[in-house]
Amino acid sequence: MRGTRFFQSIQSKIIIIYVLLILMAMQLIGVYFVRTMERSFIDNFTDSLSKQAYLLANFAEPFLNASQEAGATAEGKKTYADLDEIVTNLFNISDAEIQIIDANGIVLTTSSQSQKSLIGQKNLQAEVISALQGIKDIESETVDTDGTRRKIVAQPIGEGAKVMGAIYIVASMESLYGTMNRINKIFLSGTGIALVLTVLLGVILSHTITNPIKAITKQASAIADGNFNQRMLVEGPDEIGQLGNAFNHMTNRLKEALSSIEEEKEKLASVLSNMNDGVIATDDQGKVIVVNRRAKQMLNIGSQDVTDKDITELLGMPDGNIEGKVKGEQHNASIQIANEEEGDLRLRVVFTSIHRRDKGITGTIAMLHDVTEQEKLEDARREFVANVSHELRTPLTTMKSYLEALDDGALDDPELAHRFVGVMRNETERMIRLVNDLLHLSRLDSRKALISKELTHVPDMLEEVADRFSFQLDQKEISIELDIEPGIQDMLLDRDQIDQVLDNLVSNAIKYTPERGAIVIGARQTGKDWLEVMVQDNGMGIPRKDLSRIFDRFYRVDKARSRNMGGTGLGLSIAREIVKAHGGTITLESELNQGTRVIFALPIQQTEGDTG
Repeated sequence: MRGTRFFQSIQSKIIIIYVLLILMAMQLIGVYFVRTMERSFIDNFTDSLSKQAYLLANFAEPFLNASQEAGATAEGKKTYADLDEIVTNLFNISDAEIQIIDANGIVLTTSSQSQKSLIGQKNLQAEVISALQGIKDIESETVDTDGTRRKIVAQPIGEGAKVMGAIYIVASMESLYGTMNRINKIFLSGTGIALVLTVLLGVILSHTITNPIKAITKQASAIADGNFNQRMLVEGPDEIGQLGNAFNHMTNRLKEALSSIEEEKEKLASVLSNMNDGVIATDDQGKVIVVNRRAKQMLNIGSQDVTDKDITELLGMPDGNIEGKVKGEQHNASIQIANEEEGDLRLRVVFTSIHRRDKGITGTIAMLHDVTEQEKLEDARREFVANVSHELRTPLTTMKSYLEALDDGALDDPELAHRFVGVMRNETERMIRLVNDLLHLSRLDSRKALISKELTHVPDMLEEVADRFSFQLDQKEISIELDIEPGIQDMLLDRDQIDQVLDNLVSNAIKYTPERGAIVIGARQTGKDWLEVMVQDNGMGIPRKDLSRIFDRFYRVDKARSRNMGGTGLGLSIAREIVKAHGGTITLESELNQGTRVIFALPIQQTEGDTG
């Protein structure tokens, strides 16, 4: 594996390319050198043989000329013997055979002792025939059966038409080729040494190039792992040095950019975590990729990991309903979530598509707005308007009916007219009470109602409340008890406003307590700072399902019975607002057919201060 990686590295490629280039250059030079040397040696060898043949031809010409003039005499034979001696002694060439041939192709003499038997015989070699025809500088190369390479040179003796014979030389070329082989071996050895040196130089050269690249690769890996403290060592102004400077600059810029991104990411995470609205981000397939803390609270998913979960499943919406929103075709939806901690929540979901210039829609942002209180207020407003309209329409309808009756003739009957006028007066007073209660609530809501506090003795205030309702209590034979803790101090409060609260509570207790029932009005001090006032009865009580809305405006547990008993349905709402204006709290406890207890707590102020 390491060997494979080595051959895939830049260093190995540089070494291989460098060695191959040097090898190719050396081979080209070597081939050219060897070929040139071989050609030069052969040409020199051939030229030497040709010159020797030419000199020998000139030397042998007088002998052959004298032989032809004397004929076949003993003197001529002596002449041939002299020529043989000269050829043997003066022109004996190592590994070469010299033959002198007459015009008829007969061998007159030879330098080779082993070839003396050829004297007097014809030499029919093609080179000899060509030389006897007057052709000069004849040469050829042959290879013997034993593989010996020989050079043949033939030269005519005489010129023109007067060719008296030929010089025939056969020389071995083995010593020549042996010399060339030795030179080739020397050249190959030099080439091998040069290649080894080339490889060493290639390794050194490649190291100077690849080591900075390896360093940069190591730096890049460290940066990828988040370590931005690495620095590239720049050793020179060359291209590698410039690359190192550029890399260090890039590292600094990348470090700054990532720091900026981290800062922005922390800001975004902080914003998402502290938003009052929920945020859900999805990809283009509707899979959740980001959910903030508020969205998890709204959807009641706690610390569950909902990444890669389909948003349709998360929001509990049908697939077909969500598909268009994810594609950006629709933008709003309303859902209701059952939350264990916060009760039923009504959420408005606003979908916003994430667009990328080159890819179109790449995701969706779903903003979850908690509109529970808003819709509750809207429902309360609608219910309030409906209740007010109903409360006003009922007496107005009654008054209209009696007025029509009076107009139709009842006015002529004094007794009937008096009764009708009395009914209309009662209905008018009922509307006035309703309007006054509404105006009182409006002033309390807008904080325009003045709270005029004065030092009040609490036991006297409670006794006066009991005295005001003594007639009604006697009519229903209801007993009333005052349970006032001893030592309750005087405190600052708006006597008229608190009297109104107590009147509302006692009046409700009398209305819903059967005959011969009992009511308790109590007061006690809790700690040093709070006074608790209680109104308790043993009447019909309130169902558990209605307790959460008992202080809502116009809310009645039994609407038909409440209207028959009179009242506007605003008493407890007004009581709550008055107690809140004093900085206190009010609670109601009740069980059906067991009775009801209302407790309101006021902060104790023992010195007169500013009214609020």
